[in-house]
Amino acid sequence: MRLRHPRIEPVDLDRLDSDQRDALAPFLGGDGGKVGGGRVLNIFRTLAHAPKALTAFLGWGSYILSRRNALSERDRELVILRTGYNCRSGYEWTQHKRIGLDSGLTAEEIERIKAGPDAAGWSEIDCAMLRATDDLTADHFVSDASWAALSPLGDKGRMDLVMTVGQYTQVSMMLNSFGIQVEDGWEVDPDLEA
Repeated sequence: MRLRHPRIEPVDLDRLDSDQRDALAPFLGGDGGKVGGGRVLNIFRTLAHAPKALTAFLGWGSYILSRRNALSERDRELVILRTGYNCRSGYEWTQHKRIGLDSGLTAEEIERIKAGPDAAGWSEIDCAMLRATDDLTADHFVSDASWAALSPLGDKGRMDLVMTVGQYTQVSMMLNSFGIQVEDGWEVDPDLEA
């Protein structure tokens, strides 16, 4: 976590204006309660300060996290976790570590993501996706060699990889800059502590 305290506090769910309520509607029950007894995550409660932006953000994010994305769930999470790690986003890493485990990544693979594409044990395509993620987060450009190594993904897969890294670089920038804190009960990886 880059910051130990939020720069922008999450909105109070009991004091939402109509625009905020509309933006958070996907997470709120019909009576304003939380869906399924869950909670509205701090990221969404913080972004609700800009409700129209939150609505647009959720639309694009739903594509990235859907089956319309050519990357498999596992591959998508591999790329998202590397992006979050490269961006030093404790919140992103913490949230997507859980999702990654549910998407087919092993705990050992998730730990190895920190070491990057040169760590032993990756398949050729895993290594290519990690290297392209590193290209994008360091230079905002996929090198020719990395692009060629991604050829098994096809054009749509390569495009979706770039768009996924772009989306989660943006998410990490917001999380880091706004000081969005992890949810109560979540543990931040010690490698990503402030």
